[in-house]
Amino acid sequence: MDYETVSPEDFGKSLRGIGLNLLVGDVQKTSAFLQDVFVMQVHRLSVDFAIVTYGEQVFQLHSDATYGANPLLGLLPENPPRGGGIEIRLYDTDPDAAVVRAHEADAMVLQPPTDKPHGLREAYILCPNGYAWVPSRPL
Repeated sequence: MDYETVSPEDFGKSLRGIGLNLLVGDVQKTSAFLQDVFVMQVHRLSVDFAIVTYGEQVFQLHSDATYGANPLLGLLPENPPRGGGIEIRLYDTDPDAAVVRAHEADAMVLQPPTDKPHGLREAYILCPNGYAWVPSRPL
């Protein structure tokens, strides 16, 4: 699928399984963070929307303005961070390399790369919206 030219209707019809849609304060800033730190691909970037791919996985970013009639908008905290309680795990991203890029991007590293008892080396990096991104690799 060509994410740059697909119509919104055809894109919506193509989605399957579990979807991830992050409501963010600044789509362009979050997109730059995802590209710079995790080497993700961003498509259809606008002020209000982006399609993001991570390997063969696809998810979406939406600005607050696009949620004007959505009941979720009223639940957003007035003060950041808004992503508390969710971990977005990136099982195909080297945590050591991601942390280096996170420092270059002035992102907040909550936990440096650490070998965990559950068999993964992982780090915790916060994006500007407060979502915890967890790059991980098997030990």
